[in-house]
Amino acid sequence: MATQPLHKQPSQLIAIYPGSFDPITNGHLDLIARGSRVVERLIVAVLKNQSKTALFSVEERVEMVQEVARPYSNVEVGSFDGLLVEYAAERGANLILRGIRAVSDYEYELQMALMNRRLRPEVETAFLMAGEAYSFLSSNLVKEVVSLGGDVAGLVPPTVETRLKAKFRRKK
Repeated sequence: MATQPLHKQPSQLIAIYPGSFDPITNGHLDLIARGSRVVERLIVAVLKNQSKTALFSVEERVEMVQEVARPYSNVEVGSFDGLLVEYAAERGANLILRGIRAVSDYEYELQMALMNRRLRPEVETAFLMAGEAYSFLSSNLVKEVVSLGGDVAGLVPPTVETRLKAKFRRKK
């Protein structure tokens, strides 16, 4: 008698890596590089969050992510608003990829992962630890440093650094 598998294995691993990416940092880029090695397709999804005031428009953020993710042939970039799991379903993704910098990130991310699982049990969440060199890095910290005239070379891609400096020159 042949045994039936308990569950069907997905034929292709398609992941969504969501975030505001305002702006994208080398920490984000590290996760994109590492994530792209473990999935067939990685969709970097820029969040359109109306409740937050972003420095860069959604279009600018998508453009920046596309520029720096160009070397990864299996990475594509999109944007979404609303529920992440609904966007994942629309794009055919079966995995949400999230980065964890510290224990404090884990508590929030766990809550989100469990809610996403409740809403769409077929979409799993995987956590990647931040690279050691970027474990302290956040978009907000980068913006604060640039706004105060500090150097963020090595923390963001050069094209992003140029855009940041230009944005803050215009604000002054």
